[in-house]
Amino acid sequence: MAGPDPEQLRHLIDRFPRPPDDDRADDLLDGAYGRMAGEWYDRLRGLADAYADGDALREELLVHAEAVPAFRLSDGAAPLPERRRRLTEAADELPEVAEAAAWYADLRDLLEDDRDDLTPVERALHDFGYVLAHGLFLGANAPETVVRRLRLAYRLVGVRIDETETDGAERTTFTCPYRNLGAGRCGTRWICHEKLDRVDDGYVTYLAERGIDYRRPRACAGSEQCHSAVARESPERWWPKTPPAAVSES
Repeated sequence: MAGPDPEQLRHLIDRFPRPPDDDRADDLLDGAYGRMAGEWYDRLRGLADAYADGDALREELLVHAEAVPAFRLSDGAAPLPERRRRLTEAADELPEVAEAAAWYADLRDLLEDDRDDLTPVERALHDFGYVLAHGLFLGANAPETVVRRLRLAYRLVGVRIDETETDGAERTTFTCPYRNLGAGRCGTRWICHEKLDRVDDGYVTYLAERGIDYRRPRACAGSEQCHSAVARESPERWWPKTPPAAVSES
């Protein structure tokens, strides 16, 4: 199965650079570091334990990582100079700020798929999706066009489209008919998110090469539904995803 070694994951989580005891970091970063080190980190540890026991999927860890408390550095493509100045100031005063960004990058790298780490079957599914994307998205160069083709592909494999919306991205909420297939042995959504989504990863690779950001299906917490989104590649920046050094150089 795609996903990190549980012990490697635990070792990385244990290396989390906790913020200093005073309020300097939170004063400059609007409390984002404190929230990251609080409930978000505690939940991450709990999910890592559940993952090691076979009770949580890599998908759940990735969704949680993407929901990290963030300090925005831009409004879409427009930079926010005062907030960038505050991040640079925080990093100059507190080395933990840059260390937390580096730690977060390591976490995302560990949780996100690396094609070389996939099993032969998963790699074949990814490559099948990549080849299929050349026909499915031929001539589609805008999110609106891509998402129409994508919804058609969902329906062809029995997925029920429940809701669509546009709010800066083309979002689709749907129900995967295979969510409970193999659930007793492998967990719910295992087929949906750890196997069939390898095909979607092939779509991701193809569309990224063309400037389209396809956020492949994610599980909706507390629901049988899932959601995906299609948008132009976002120039938005935020800490901890954006390290202070990148802000200083820009």
